Parts: sequence; structure tokens; C-alpha cells
Amino acid sequence: MPAKKKSSPPKKATKAKKAKKGEPLATYRAKRDFGVTPEPSPEVQLPHADKPRFVVQEHHARALHWDFRLERDGVLPSWAVPKGLPPDPKVNHLAVQTEDHPLSYIDFEGEIPKGEYGGGTVKVWDAGWYDLEKWEPKEVMFTLHGDRVQGKYVLIKTRGNQWLMHRMDPPQDPTREPFPSGLRPMLAKKGTLPADDSAFGFEIAWGGRRVLVYVEGGRIEVEDADGNNVTDRYPELSRLGRAVGSTEVVLDGELVGLDRDEQPMAGSPDRRDVETDSALRRAARDHPVAVMLFDVLYLDGHMTTELTYTERRSRLEGLNLAGGNWQTPSYHKGDGAALLEAARGQGLPGVVAKRLDSAYAIGKRSADWVLVSA
Repeated sequence: MPAKKKSSPPKKATKAKKAKKGEPLATYRAKRDFGVTPEPSPEVQLPHADKPRFVVQEHHARALHWDFRLERDGVLPSWAVPKGLPPDPKVNHLAVQTEDHPLSYIDFEGEIPKGEYGGGTVKVWDAGWYDLEKWEPKEVMFTLHGDRVQGKYVLIKTRGNQWLMHRMDPPQDPTREPFPSGLRPMLAKKGTLPADDSAFGFEIAWGGRRVLVYVEGGRIEVEDADGNNVTDRYPELSRLGRAVGSTEVVLDGELVGLDRDEQPMAGSPDRRDVETDSALRRAARDHPVAVMLFDVLYLDGHMTTELTYTERRSRLEGLNLAGGNWQTPSYHKGDGAALLEAARGQGLPGVVAKRLDSAYAIGKRSADWVLVSA
């Protein structure tokens, strides 16, 4: 067999020309090396459209945010919106104005290299066209016609480059419920394996620290069973917000420690009663935790607590949440005795039997959930 011909190393793209003073996209150009980043240079042209366009790009940079851009006078005036477009007129979201982008950025998706300006993954979250009602130095009002977002919005400048984004129309979903707060977990009663085994789902009991995780706009808040905010105690969980992205959800689960092989360990992890950020970062590195997720109380504008356990588990599993510091362990319909025996064999505390047709009783201890010790 003849030897393979060596391929020549790829030629490095030349760096784009320097920005000229007064050029409309001078700031955009000055912040980027187009020989490194895949982002389009201002020279890349885009075909003319009949109606002014908009795009919302989900940007997994140092901090997850959404970039909102409107086509105007041949460029894309842009705002970084940390929590995404507000779906409800009762809630305003911060929007930070950034440099104008070229029109060719309107369909950009890709990976900006680490260390470059805006390094991270960019993907189009929504796109479409808009009707302009007002464009003034401190107020921009428009109606969006996108695949995911439709409705009237206004951007109001507050100070410097900071703006507020407000939805003027009612929510697109008229049945939408506001994002909740102050919830408490449903608790199990101690008991034995139920006689009607097939009417229950069975989960491993980890003996960990019970928490509710609120995720909104890609950011999380973690509350313990007593309602104490412990978010800053567990910085390694913050990446869960990135995994959830634009989905709004309240999750129920248990915190457990991870061993040296990054496998979950039964029992409640250290509470990390330390004072400094550096000490918390050390604890997260040396004694990391994971949250074992087993229920969902709210999902994208709707409380799910009145749904059956089976329906809630289906929605939870549809989120595909599996990462280094969060897992969604499976449950078993029936056959609780076999799972209990397996738990004993692995030194786990036991199992929790949950009636398949049961609702989620917020803050109550219910016989619909039974904790069976190994």
C-alpha cells in the first residue's frame, strides 16, 4: 500500500484590516481578529430583505445571555439580555447595549474560540422581522414577528449602556402563570413496601440534603427544605443554569457528595459553613456535590404540581439533565423489592415509593410517598 501523502498545514486566515475612525462598525472590527474568530467581518455582504429583521442569539460565553439585534440603517444595533426576552409584561429584564454588528451576523452560529472577545457557543434562538413604532435615543418600540416570539416590546434607556426591556402585550400564552417563589418540597412518610406494587414508581433514596432549584433565564437559585437560599454555598451547581438555557423550571432533588471518581455518595454533603469565596471555591473543588433530580414543580409558565407523578417524571426526563454535578436517576414502575435489595447491596439508605397517579403536595408529608429503609 503506498504511503499516505502528507497534507499541508492549513493557511491561517489573514487578519482583517484595521478599523478606520468614523467607520460605522469600527468598534465591532476593533474587538475581533477575523483570522481567529469565525464571526463574519464587516466586508461579508447579506442580501437585502423586504422587511427589517431581528435575531435573538443564545450565547454561552463567560456568562450565559441572549443577544438581541434589530436591523437598522445597514447594521444591527445590539443588546445583551442576561435573562432573555421577558415573556410577561409584569417582569422587566435588563438589556445592556453593545457595539453594532454587521448585517451578516443575523444568521451567525458557531464557536468563538476561548480567549477571544465573546468566546463561547452562539446559536440562533429566534429570528424574524419587526414593525418599528418608535426609534429615539432613549426609547425603541417595536413588534416582533418571530418563530418563537411575537408581540410588542419596548427598550427604555436608564443610564449609560443599560436599558430595560419590557413586553407591552399580554403573554403569548394566555394561561401563563408567573414564575413561583417560596415553594417547599413534598415529604415522604416512613413505611414498608406497598402491597399494590404496580401502582407505585420506585426511586433510590440517597439520604442527601433536600433542595429546590429555581432556574430562570439560565441562572439558578438553590433553596433548602426550610426555604434558606444556599445558592452561593454550591458554586459548582451554577453550570446547571447553562444546561437548562432558556427553559424556566423549578426542580426538586437531593444534594449528595461526589467521590474521587466523581460518583455520587449516599448521605448529606458538608453544609459548607465558610465565609469567603475562595474557601467556597476550594470546597467545590476538593469536595464537590451533585444534585440528584427527581421531580419538576413548574415548567415554562405552568405549575406542574397537579399533574400525576408519571406525567411530571416524563417532563423532567424530557429536559435531558445529565452533567458532572447534576443527574436525573431513573425510576422503576413496580418491582420495588428488587430495587430495595439493590440499594441494600450498594449501601444506600433505601428507596422511595411514589404513587404513580399522585399530585405533588407542596410542603406536605403525604402517604402517597413512602420512604422504605434498606
